Formats: sequence, C-alpha cells, structure tokens
Amino acid sequence: MTRTLAVVSAGIGRPSSTRLLADRLALATAAALGSDVDTQVVELREHGHDLVNHLVSGYPAAELELVLDLVARAAGLIVVTPTYAASFSGLFKTFVDVLDDEALVDKPVLLGATGGTGRHSLVLENAMRPLFTYLRAVVVPTSVFAAPEDWAGAAAPDLLAHRVERAAGQLAREISLRDAPVVPDPFDPPPLDRLLEYHPPGSR
Repeated sequence: MTRTLAVVSAGIGRPSSTRLLADRLALATAAALGSDVDTQVVELREHGHDLVNHLVSGYPAAELELVLDLVARAAGLIVVTPTYAASFSGLFKTFVDVLDDEALVDKPVLLGATGGTGRHSLVLENAMRPLFTYLRAVVVPTSVFAAPEDWAGAAAPDLLAHRVERAAGQLAREISLRDAPVVPDPFDPPPLDRLLEYHPPGSR
C-alpha cells in the first residue's frame, strides 16, 4: 500500500534554505520508509493569497482545498518554517489556522525550521512543538533546525545529516505503526440503511 508523505515548506525566497531542509527531511524519511511512498511537497508561498482569502471568507479556493485534503489524508507530515521575530512565520501560522480541527489528530509530524542564527533554534520547542501538541499531532522527539553555519564548514553538513537521519527515522517508525488516515467525503451520502434507521424521540 502506498503511503503519502506531505511536506509543507513556508519558505519565501527562491532559492530557499527552508525548502532545502524540507527536501532533505523528505528524502531521508522516504528512504527510511522504503518503497511505496508518495512524497508531495507544498510551497505555501504559492498559496499565500488563497490562505488569506480563506481566513477571511471561510471558504478555500480549489487549489488550496487540494492542499488541505492532502495534509488530512497523508500518513505523515513534515513542516518547515523560516524563523521571524523568534517564532514561526505568519504565512506558516495562517496555514495552520485554516486546517480542519481534526486534520492532525494522531498524525506523525516532523518539525523543522531555518534561521539566520543558531539562537533561533528555540522556535522549535518554544513555539512549534506546543502548537502541534495542541492540535493533537504525534510530534517526533527530534526536530531539526538549520542555521547558515549548518550548510557550510568541514563538519557542518555531516552534523546536519545526522540530525536529519535521526528525525526521519523517528517519523518513519511512527508512520509504520499506524494505518493511513481515512477522511470521510462530505459529499458521500451515508448508506441507505443508516438513513432508514428509526431513532425514538429523545434517543439522540
């Protein structure tokens, strides 16, 4: 059975270190899971206007609805945000705000973040982990932060790779322990026998 791995990157620029980290985490997770993995990457910058419109109107555009459905149906989720003012980006939070209340319940999630200095690494534990715990996701123990120095220097790439592989292995294990989520289709009518069931007054 093919398992879907959703990867959400809130990077703004092109090229983006946030997207680069997201890709590294996705590749490592897919490798740890083995075959039959469908990795789907979402660039939030491409849905910025739709996110704001949805927040205001309460109705997602067609493309954004596909993204929200992807996240809800995915067996596992990787989320990576740049750091602004010691927290996740506004674009990233807007995306989380429009998710269905049940979309992340019991879903394995790997957290990642990027920033201009290693001092911003606390964003993972002080801001992101509490947020996803509140949403009842299963957040893996290892989160990954990448500062500019993590991409350069003799030992830096190896140290980052070690953190990426450890986090990816944890996410892969959590995904393997669960069945793929089943999201009911709101336009799929219930079976006829259920519609014909008799419920005495006051029994519901």
